[in-house]
Amino acid sequence: MQVARLYLRVSTDEQDLTRQSNIEHTARQAGYYIAGVYREKASGARADRPELLRMISDLQSGEVVVAEKIDRLSRLPLAEAEQLVASIRAKGARLAVPGLVDFSDIAPGADEVTRIVLEATQALLLKLALQMARDDYEIRRERQRQGVALARSAGKYAGRQADTATHERIVALRRTGLTIKRTAELAGCSLSQVKRIWALHQAQA
Repeated sequence: MQVARLYLRVSTDEQDLTRQSNIEHTARQAGYYIAGVYREKASGARADRPELLRMISDLQSGEVVVAEKIDRLSRLPLAEAEQLVASIRAKGARLAVPGLVDFSDIAPGADEVTRIVLEATQALLLKLALQMARDDYEIRRERQRQGVALARSAGKYAGRQADTATHERIVALRRTGLTIKRTAELAGCSLSQVKRIWALHQAQA
């Protein structure tokens, strides 16, 4: 039985990690033993994601990294994305991502020429997937900038508005002595959001 570590990422506090939770079920059905599930809310364009780094640190030789899509693992510039993949492979692990071709089980038993072709093809397809993930990130950012520019020119853009009700609820809950974790559960938001709002409140007090 192969050992897998699952990496589940979303970009913002508003997105929900539960939509990716079926990956664990699918991985078990595929015969993987799940050694760890690493969940975080962070931009894929950052290389210093704590859970990503913890997962890489935990990896053992022969294990498999499972992610929902390649862009869940990385939206980094190509050179940095390739470094990320190299750090995973340096631990003796490999990737198992839907849509990503993997010849690692075939190549070792092939003749030398076939093995070289398979490895080169896999490297090229991985590079294309990583670049497409980055391109999608850049396109989204550019569209966002264009949308903001159009709204500003029309006098309709006022920036992101604070959720006053949520802020007040978090502060009220924290004032009763509840932990950050319990406050997040009752307020229906993330731990990081509670920490940020409570720190802002304390700074303004």
